[in-house]
Amino acid sequence: MDANPLAGVLFHWLGGLSSASFYVPYKKIRRWSWEIFWITGGVFSWLLAPWLFAFLQTEDLLGVLAGAPPATLAWCAFWGAMWGMGGLTFGLTMRYLGLSLGMAVALGLTTVVGTLGPPLFHGTLPAFAATLSGQLVLLGILITLAGIATVARAGHRRDRMQAGAGGGEDTEGFDLRRGILIALFSGIMSGCFAWGLDAGQPIRDATLSAGTDPIWQGLPVLCVVLLGGLATNLVWCGWLIRRNGTAGEFLGRPGRGSPAADGPMPLRANYLLAALGGTLWYFQFFFYTIGESQMGAYGFSSWTLHMASIILFSTLWGFALKEWRGTDRRTRGLVWLGIGLLVFATAVIGLGNRLAVNG
Repeated sequence: MDANPLAGVLFHWLGGLSSASFYVPYKKIRRWSWEIFWITGGVFSWLLAPWLFAFLQTEDLLGVLAGAPPATLAWCAFWGAMWGMGGLTFGLTMRYLGLSLGMAVALGLTTVVGTLGPPLFHGTLPAFAATLSGQLVLLGILITLAGIATVARAGHRRDRMQAGAGGGEDTEGFDLRRGILIALFSGIMSGCFAWGLDAGQPIRDATLSAGTDPIWQGLPVLCVVLLGGLATNLVWCGWLIRRNGTAGEFLGRPGRGSPAADGPMPLRANYLLAALGGTLWYFQFFFYTIGESQMGAYGFSSWTLHMASIILFSTLWGFALKEWRGTDRRTRGLVWLGIGLLVFATAVIGLGNRLAVNG
């Protein structure tokens, strides 16, 4: 199968749109605690959807995984578990550093670690950097980081204006030392997902040998990596459920830590919304693996495209949901500048990949 970076970029954008959209159904869930709807949706994100689509699109899925080297399976699951820890600590980063600095540090680190980590580990980055196509990809990564910082800065200005802080930094809960340490941990761990996908190359090779269409070669890898993420989240949510006494919410019975009652618990609707949100979350990596298969020699740049598209579509969702209402022209100009940088970055990375494919 010939690589097609333009199609790869479009698939990564579909993945980013899915990721940016998954929390919208979650916002409609009523009278469920965070740990209940998070793990319920997570069962669809990290277990049901990955295995369903892999079974549908992979030749002899169980045979491929059974024949994979045990070390490969272990590393994929390990990196998935590490990624799960990064996601769980992302909220603490925002708490201690605020939106602007927190996003810039955590997401910037995630982008760099997830993109440049695997080629550095394999020793292939210097060869990429010596070519014009590789230099364009690296330039696109830098532009993405600038776009992340710009959108984060705009978000900070928005929150400050909407809180009526009158131009001063909101320092409630701000802790620079603790926040930086947590942001370093969250950013590095969140980038581990890309390491898990990279570790799954033997599984992709076996998938292709079994006769699977190359476009679906990454789906079995997702099954293993996401099992690691499921394990991390199960442990954390299980601890919260026990501590908060919210297990009864699964059956429609409020617990001692349940949200205040505002009517009967819409149990069926909650499960449907959690299933929808969880499946949308999975689709980000469903499209990611398809996009990665189209990127040719510079498949490592897929992680940057993924992060850029998530931030791009999350910001656009913010406009659709009127989260930027009441902001001034400078703030709106900043956010559109950030969006423009992210779009430009994807074009530069796509061009670099295209030049590599065309030789």
